[in-house]
Amino acid sequence: MALAMSTFRGSRELMGTLLTDSIQSISRNRKILSRVRRVVPFQRSVKFVQTTCRIAVPGISLESEEKRHLNFLEDKQILPYSDPPRAEDVDLLYQFFDRSSKLVVLTGAGISTESGIPDYRSPNGAYSTGFKPITHQQFMRSARARRRYWTRSYAGWRRFTAAQPGTGHIAVASLEKASRINFMITQNVDRLHHRAGSNPLELHGTVYIVACTDCGFSLPRNSFQDQVKALNPKWAEAIESLDYDSRSDKSFGMKQRPDGDIEIDEKFWEEEFYIPNCERCDGILKPDVVFFGDNVPKDRAVRAMEAVKGCDAFLVLGSSLMTMSAFRLVRAAYEAGAATAIVNVGVTRADDFVPLKINARIGETLSRVLGIGSLSVPSA
Repeated sequence: MALAMSTFRGSRELMGTLLTDSIQSISRNRKILSRVRRVVPFQRSVKFVQTTCRIAVPGISLESEEKRHLNFLEDKQILPYSDPPRAEDVDLLYQFFDRSSKLVVLTGAGISTESGIPDYRSPNGAYSTGFKPITHQQFMRSARARRRYWTRSYAGWRRFTAAQPGTGHIAVASLEKASRINFMITQNVDRLHHRAGSNPLELHGTVYIVACTDCGFSLPRNSFQDQVKALNPKWAEAIESLDYDSRSDKSFGMKQRPDGDIEIDEKFWEEEFYIPNCERCDGILKPDVVFFGDNVPKDRAVRAMEAVKGCDAFLVLGSSLMTMSAFRLVRAAYEAGAATAIVNVGVTRADDFVPLKINARIGETLSRVLGIGSLSVPSA
């Protein structure tokens, strides 16, 4: 990923050598902000270095290929329809970024639907078809449930990992590298943020790690995939011979699900499918994900809450906030006096108290914010 200031490391001295035309940028910002009628309240003082930078990332604008991809996902009912963000809302979000010095960002499934990964709660999401994700209790109690989960997850892994970071992921990583984001949290388990260059706190874990529920031993998901293949060579060969990619639903004629698995008729997994156990203690192996019915690990929840309580602004990108683990964070930020904002297609649990809500897609909204002009660089 190439930033206009790719060697930026947060140093004021280095920033001074990289930034030009700051007077013109500040003038341009003032003209933009003078058009804004609503003001996002900030109750905490904010300090800025007396300079600005224009964050420019090659390919961040929505070019024709990207638009065709989004239209495809919309036609496949993976990506919910949305009008473009209003100019007024883009200006307000720009102001929100520009006035914050300790911004915490929380991302959810809505940022990854733009990469072709389905979600649960949008109008055409998995819940709309009556789908029920596996619960922690089901996985732990039933060998049949585990067999069902792992066959579907193994089959969907190749397509799941073929998804690429979208414009929203790239924009967030760009803002991080320019010190516009102080701390980042994601509810997503797909690691698309990592592939875009970010390193968020994974609130709900990740499917890229498999862990033993007894001794805690963990291994990379690709190593687990190899073990499954070794135990089930004919089955794995049949799965891998399927002609499918991230833009096709040819696999068994079924749809991919939000956590990477695909629907498979039980005749394909009911018998003679073997699941690896922990190589250290023979315990049950499970993806390092917080399943429904389970709790976010305490240390992870504490780290997220500490970041929220120390921020002066909290931005939600692509989350309905229906899970308590996410909702409590935006509520805590609001109650602590931080400015709060949401960009999400559809209603969220926090719409009643968050002052700035933008009903639009993440990638298009952030790319337009980055295209406005120069953002002030917060002081250390």
